[in-house]
Amino acid sequence: MAKDFLLTPLTYLPGVGPRRAKALAEELDLYTYLDLLHYFPTKYVDRSRIYQIRELRGEMPHVELKGYIRDFKEVGEGRKKRLVAYFTDGTGTIELVWFRSMPYIRQRYIPGQWYLVFGKPVFFNGAYSISHPEIDEESKAAQVSGGLMPVYPLTEKLTRAGLNSRQMRQLLYVLKEACVPHITETLTPEIIERARLMSYAEAIEQIHFPVTKEGLEAARRRLKFDELFFIQLRLLGMKRDRKAASPGLLLPRVGDAIRGLYESLPFDLTDAQKRVIREIQADVISGRQMNRLIQGDVGSGKTLVALFSMLLSVDNGYQACMMAPTEILARQHYASLCEYLAPLGIEVGLLIGSTKKKERTRLLADLSTGALKIIVGTHALLEPVVQFAHLGLAVIDEQHRFGVVQRSGLWQKGEQIHPHILIMSATPIPRTLAMTLYGDLDISVIDELPPGRKPIETYHQSESEMYRVYQFLERQLEEGRQAYVVFPMIEESEEESMRTLDEGFRRYSEHFAHRKIVRVHGKMKPDEKDEAMRSFVSGEAQILLATTVIEVGVNVPNASVMVIEGANRFGLSQLHQLRGRVGRGASQSYCILVTGKDLGEDAKRRIAIMVETNDGFVIAEEDMRLRGFGEIDGTRQSGQQLSLRIANPALDGAMVQYTRTLAEEILSEDPDLQLPKNEILRHRLHEIYYERPSWSQIS
Repeated sequence: MAKDFLLTPLTYLPGVGPRRAKALAEELDLYTYLDLLHYFPTKYVDRSRIYQIRELRGEMPHVELKGYIRDFKEVGEGRKKRLVAYFTDGTGTIELVWFRSMPYIRQRYIPGQWYLVFGKPVFFNGAYSISHPEIDEESKAAQVSGGLMPVYPLTEKLTRAGLNSRQMRQLLYVLKEACVPHITETLTPEIIERARLMSYAEAIEQIHFPVTKEGLEAARRRLKFDELFFIQLRLLGMKRDRKAASPGLLLPRVGDAIRGLYESLPFDLTDAQKRVIREIQADVISGRQMNRLIQGDVGSGKTLVALFSMLLSVDNGYQACMMAPTEILARQHYASLCEYLAPLGIEVGLLIGSTKKKERTRLLADLSTGALKIIVGTHALLEPVVQFAHLGLAVIDEQHRFGVVQRSGLWQKGEQIHPHILIMSATPIPRTLAMTLYGDLDISVIDELPPGRKPIETYHQSESEMYRVYQFLERQLEEGRQAYVVFPMIEESEEESMRTLDEGFRRYSEHFAHRKIVRVHGKMKPDEKDEAMRSFVSGEAQILLATTVIEVGVNVPNASVMVIEGANRFGLSQLHQLRGRVGRGASQSYCILVTGKDLGEDAKRRIAIMVETNDGFVIAEEDMRLRGFGEIDGTRQSGQQLSLRIANPALDGAMVQYTRTLAEEILSEDPDLQLPKNEILRHRLHEIYYERPSWSQIS
């Protein structure tokens, strides 16, 4: 592909200019001709046929007409004033109606001149009319009719910059015509033949200006293939480079610490936990740096697996650390690790922002000499003053909460050889999505809950019958249990969110006047928030109200009820994460989803799925189907621009698997894509990822 031309800034495209270019960059992340070529329509309207006015019948979809304006007339007064054009094609007359921009319209369109008119006809008072139609000169028929008309997703800011869907079509038409001589193939002839794909140039033509539905589907298939295939080539290449370039500390010894922990546990590990521990052991004796992601549903025992991994480091003479995104979560991990390691006499340190100066000084000294083997902390672990004697393994919990530069700071804490990295995530990721998001990492899945854990019972309750919820809550509190109540964050208005919380606090305070209730919200000072959470974790408070999501990983085994008000405002995965805050003790736990009566179809489906299943991976798959799939960058936070503009791993799972297998096959034969037949693939990869930083070694 002619890189230099296709990387031309959009300001040089006729019809764009600095103002529109700025809006396209800020709103859609579009900067170059190539970016805009890959800005695909979300739907299409059929304009393959020009109707005659006499053919209009009843309620019809959008239609295209060809004729001329006979004359104009202004009708009505004040706000009801409108401009009417009487449009005819010789077979009949239809009214074209505008309620704004009337002087401009009257000046823009000339009676007697032939135009193409497109819009939805409505039959009212014995006549057909089209409100605010699209009108083009007959000479532009090749641009606007003759097939399926693309409709592009736009934002309010783009509209203010003068870019509506029609103008986007015009820009794409001009761009497509200019780029035709410069668009060359991106795949090898062997791949195209093997996968039975349309050519790249034809796919670009057909995705923006399709002639037939069959051509459109072939174009969509080709462009999806390109996205997924080059992402897999990129991720697999990053994985190979990391393993080749990053030697790892050897941790072969299974010593007293690991054996002592195993023997002291009052329960058996699940088969899934044992399998993942074996995978980690294989990593740390391979001679290569481990970079492994552990996925597990809430309550699946990821922390214990991480502890066994940390003890592998300790048994081999190295140190280990665990970094959590919040002080509350760091304290939770610290308490858990202390409880597990108390019988073994192994000290655990805690380094967070609020650690006292005297304790901080002692911890830093013991870390630097190697006297302290295990430490848990927050971002405080990244400070330059934190020096390890021999850091062998770093565990990062809820890694998506940390920026990549922050994580790189932890990775650099090793000596000549960087520490092994173990990432924990309680957010279930569908298999096909994990293959796309984290294709450069090794992935382990803990897909089994510890024995004795009872599935959380989930119920749907109407707001009009909240008295039942209060009664149920009171029975649970009488039995000594605790409850969370979560309110939705209303994105449009933080003030409204606070009013919702305040109103909820008033309601619950009235119904549970004899109970201690605390609340947590985003505007609280950190120490106030920590005090409220401490009160609830200790059991001093029986009910915790919050507008924000309860801290991921906060473990209160005595909390047996999660009430989610306005549950229809939450996504499926978010609902599942909230539900996972309960069900951590031996008692039966419950989740109550409260909504109004009028729910949309998607909301009904989300609630039904939550009631039906506790399986986080099933929920994640369904959530991706309902919400679609956007940019990988935001989820991954890796600095890599691995964006999907047309493919959707939830719907294109078979293609994800196919492109990964194909990429593996090609790279096994030609790891650096140096063979002449693969030169086209190497050039395309460079074109897509030019000037992209590489963060592959730090997850």
